[in-house]
Amino acid sequence: MSDRKTLHAAFAAKVDAVLAALETEGALPAGTSRAHVAVEPPRDASHGDLATNAAMVLAKQAATNPRALAEKIVEHLQRDVEIESAEIAGPGFINMRLADAAWRRELNAIARLGGDYGRSVLGQGQRVNIEYVSANPTGPMHMGHCRGAVVGDALAALLEFAGHTVIREYYVNDAGAQVDVLARSAHLRYLEALGDDIGAIPEGLYPGDYLKPVGEALAAEFGDSYRDRPESEWLPLFRERAVAAMMALIREDLALLGIHHDVFASEAELQKAGKPEAAEAWLRQHDLVYDGLLEAPKGKTPEDWEPVELPLFRSTRFGDDQDRPIRKSDGKWTYFGADLAYHMQKAESADALIDIWGADHAGTVKRIKAAVAALSEGQSEEGGKPIPFDVKLVQMVQLLRGGEPVKMSKRSGTFVTLADVVREVGKDVVRFTMLTRKPEAQMDFDFAKVVEASKDNPVFYVQYAHARISSTLRKGAAEGVEPSASALDRLGAEELSLVKQAAQFPRVVEAAAQAREPHRIAFFLYDLAAAFHAYWNLGNDDPAKRFIVAQDAELTAARLFLAAQIGQVVRNGLALLGVEAVEEM
Repeated sequence: MSDRKTLHAAFAAKVDAVLAALETEGALPAGTSRAHVAVEPPRDASHGDLATNAAMVLAKQAATNPRALAEKIVEHLQRDVEIESAEIAGPGFINMRLADAAWRRELNAIARLGGDYGRSVLGQGQRVNIEYVSANPTGPMHMGHCRGAVVGDALAALLEFAGHTVIREYYVNDAGAQVDVLARSAHLRYLEALGDDIGAIPEGLYPGDYLKPVGEALAAEFGDSYRDRPESEWLPLFRERAVAAMMALIREDLALLGIHHDVFASEAELQKAGKPEAAEAWLRQHDLVYDGLLEAPKGKTPEDWEPVELPLFRSTRFGDDQDRPIRKSDGKWTYFGADLAYHMQKAESADALIDIWGADHAGTVKRIKAAVAALSEGQSEEGGKPIPFDVKLVQMVQLLRGGEPVKMSKRSGTFVTLADVVREVGKDVVRFTMLTRKPEAQMDFDFAKVVEASKDNPVFYVQYAHARISSTLRKGAAEGVEPSASALDRLGAEELSLVKQAAQFPRVVEAAAQAREPHRIAFFLYDLAAAFHAYWNLGNDDPAKRFIVAQDAELTAARLFLAAQIGQVVRNGLALLGVEAVEEM
């Protein structure tokens, strides 16, 4: 095997070599496509270690029935010393049971590759832009932003590990009405810092105390220069300063979670640079925008609807239920028009785009996908490549304390900040917990449960496995025994079953990267931890099953080597999630 070819890839290559041999023998036509041939663990572990559908998918090309082709494949596979048995099941599936030597070799591969075990070249350097978080710059991060932030960051790490070049991007929505409200709120706090009695915060402004330092900074810099000036004179300046202060807060909050973006793209700068106008011109050139009458909104009657001619994007051509305006009647850009230009900008430096959005944006997915499909089609006509685009929707998290929901409202100023939660339970607990369910599933974050020391808490369960391994290795060293691969043949079926579990990691990485689902890594780690704890518990009843066996240094060294490699795989998986592998608990 090459340095990176782990067990499953190696046996897939063995099957491929058998199929090539059958072509040479004339049992398969020359040039037979093997694109749909799979080599993977069977759903039922009792059927063997690996299974292949090769005979099922190639029988038609071979002008024979699947079982007849399977017999020829099996005949070749049985000659391989690393394949203990190869049997035909059902209509033509082939189940393989591997020799123990194959699993011992995989254990050595984990040790050799270390932190690179599971790393893949699947992405072939493809540049993927992942936009995530993109919270409005109107206050600190709260738990409503947390899940998408963690999912996006873990996905970025996963895709890098799987061979992609990743651009982590944050879209700063600093051109909408909400930042004008922020500026007015900051001006009020500025007056307060000057000593004015501002009374109750007026309805419609942001009341949070987080704006007090912004007002104080403005007062320190400008004195009372803007106390009595008209809004038109101070609004742009206060907006710029307030947005900058909020983005500094947001960056600090994200850093608490270990999240750092490569690019912060400003909506205001996008518009200032004329990107929406350029996008409109390009779309018109490709007959994807036209001037037309917008349909009346649902529920409107002819009496209260005045048709207005607007520039409309032909989103129905790409599956949307109606064409969408890119400008409003006053000539300003719609959210969709600005987003369309923004995605065109992202596509300039990426081969694929991924957006991580809150589930409350589900209604806009179809139209933005239509826009990127149009862009992709236009680029293809000009000799460019299509642009794969995916939107991942993330459900909100319900924060619980004592079984009662904690209200989160940026406008009321009573929300629980992300920083509060991280400081209370820790970065690792927050990050891992956010990945313990599929992002599209609802999630409760209960302060009591996420720090519970039990099997029901995945964060604890996985970290405890690593801590146990670290403790065992320290104890072995104290007794003068170091991990060694010199006697791996002393490992029996129970120990090798742990290797079989750990050996799934490279496959899980690739499958998770292809599906854009980083939570699969968390699920894998829980299963691996469960297998490790189950083996550990055998030693509670039978001392001969323990990792450290008195008076048998050779067996102890082999089992410590096994433990060290399981720990390595746990560390590699946790690193993808941005979670520390603790040494003790």
